[in-house]
Amino acid sequence: MYNVYWSRTRVCSNNRKGIIMIYEFNGYKPVIHPSSFVHPQANVTGNVIIGKNVYIGPGAVIRGDWGEIIIEDGCNVQENCVVHMFPGTTTRLKKAAHIGHGAIIHGGTIGENTLVGMNAVVMDNCIIGNECVVGALCFVPGETNIPNRKVAVGNPAKVVKDVSDDMIKWKTKGTELYQQLPKDCVNTLKECEPLTRMPPFRPKQEELFKTWKKTK
Repeated sequence: MYNVYWSRTRVCSNNRKGIIMIYEFNGYKPVIHPSSFVHPQANVTGNVIIGKNVYIGPGAVIRGDWGEIIIEDGCNVQENCVVHMFPGTTTRLKKAAHIGHGAIIHGGTIGENTLVGMNAVVMDNCIIGNECVVGALCFVPGETNIPNRKVAVGNPAKVVKDVSDDMIKWKTKGTELYQQLPKDCVNTLKECEPLTRMPPFRPKQEELFKTWKKTK
């Protein structure tokens, strides 16, 4: 059984079964690897295939009603993202693709180890190469082809430079945090009642990652 906050066989803290928004559509049921994590507030519908160690955040909509969606191993689709397609086409997120908060992927292919920034929009039949960076708020028009290892920003998207070795190492490290997150969620994420006051010895969280600017 795939991991969804608590699984269908696990009961949450107040003894209610978790509501899991995963739906069959027109005879197609999603296929989700057991090592992946789908938050119960995410929606996964129809012809969707999710590989190993994938994180799907709350509010994400993965809508495989009119075509196929393939999310390969090690990807993450963060909070409030939408993944859909033009009817009759396939949307593919290749291995370790990193889809930032609020982004929309409407068809096409996102290359291996590519980062799509927060609130970016990628339109129909785009091909985004491997190890690319699509900037936050970027709009990528339909049929756009971005070669491997490019940085694209703006509206409409424009390639502005190459992705350096240091930049892709930084991106890869950030994605590795999300590849660990499914296991962390299964082991530690649970419903709770909020505290009414700050505890005296609340531990400080470890700095796991730095912004690109701070790595300079």
